[in-house]
Parts: sequence; C-alpha cells; structure tokens
Amino acid sequence: MTVTSVEPDRALGRDPTSERLVAAAAEVFAEKGYEGAGVAEIARRAGFTTGAIYSRFAGKAVLLAAAIEACTQDEFDQLFAEHAFEGRATDLLATVGAHLVTREPQPGQALLLEAFAAARRNPEVARLLHEHLLERAGRLAALIEDGKSSGLVDPNLDTRSIVHFAHAVGLGFLLYQAVGAQNPDPASWETVIRRVVESVVPHDDIVVTE
Repeated sequence: MTVTSVEPDRALGRDPTSERLVAAAAEVFAEKGYEGAGVAEIARRAGFTTGAIYSRFAGKAVLLAAAIEACTQDEFDQLFAEHAFEGRATDLLATVGAHLVTREPQPGQALLLEAFAAARRNPEVARLLHEHLLERAGRLAALIEDGKSSGLVDPNLDTRSIVHFAHAVGLGFLLYQAVGAQNPDPASWETVIRRVVESVVPHDDIVVTE
C-alpha cells in the first residue's frame, strides 16, 4: 500500500487516517457489537493494518468512544444548524423532543446501544461512555442556564434534573426502537412535548395554544 502524506490535513487539525478508522469502526461495531468487533477487521475495512489503530487509539474502547462522538456529534450539530436555536433552550427541548418520533435511524444510535451493553462488563467502556454523556449534558445545561438568565426557563427548576429528564427520554426511545416498538403519532407526541416544555417556562410567560 502506498502511504501518502497527511501533514497538510493535520495542520488543520484533521487526520484522514484516523477519520477512516473511526468510520470503519462505526460500521463494524454497529454490525457485530462491541464484543464481536475485531481490531483487525476494523483496520482491514479502513485499508490499514492494526498498527495504524494502535498508533492512534489506546484500544478498542477508545475507538468505540471516538466512533460514538463522530456519529452523535453530527446529528446534534445538524439540528442546531437546521433550526438556529440561538440559545433558546425551550426551542431546543421542543424540537429535539418532537424529533424523537420522526428521525431516521442514525449510526450513532446503534453505537450507543452497543456501548451501553458493553459498559455492563467493561469498566473502560463505561468510563468513556460516562464522559461522553457528561459532555453532551454540559452543552444542554449551558443552554438551560442561558434560558434561566433570559427568563425563558424557570430559575427555580434544577438544571441537572431537566438535563437528566431529557436524556432519559432520548435514551428510552433508543431502547424502544431496538425492540421494534411502534412510535406514537407525531402530532400527539408533539402536543405532549409542548406541554412538557411549557412546564419549565416561568408561569407568567406560558402561552396557551389551541
């Protein structure tokens, strides 16, 4: 195999080899699960040897974490780009909540399920998954705190509890999808989500819609 220089990309903070390895890892983990995924198979699909993996990642658990980060970050950022929340935590909660029943299956969803299953037996996977969830929680918490400062969110409500509830609902949908459970009607679900979001708004600011 001919190895080409990647220095220009690395100067921009990118490593195409790592990106190919992460993309291949996402495919293999989603297909075979964490336990069934082999480092050699991941390297082969990316077009490299296992040495390319071990020179960039400390092990399979770190590679799984990188794959989850790559897949789920894209989905989260895409919602921000499409809806331009501009710091409005209530808009974020309403849009993401309604999106749960209409979104198409994403690679990151399957990876998260595999990570949760692996975390029960692998402390390193559990630690890395916990760090990933904390990072995501931090982003949502910052928006909620901004919402409290601007009067969009009731300052008497606990930010951590709101974030925990939002994550619990989102992860619950992953479990439902994993067993093929039918989602509720989108319009009915959106009504429920709207009521939930209204509950975190200061009472004087609630607007009743028909």
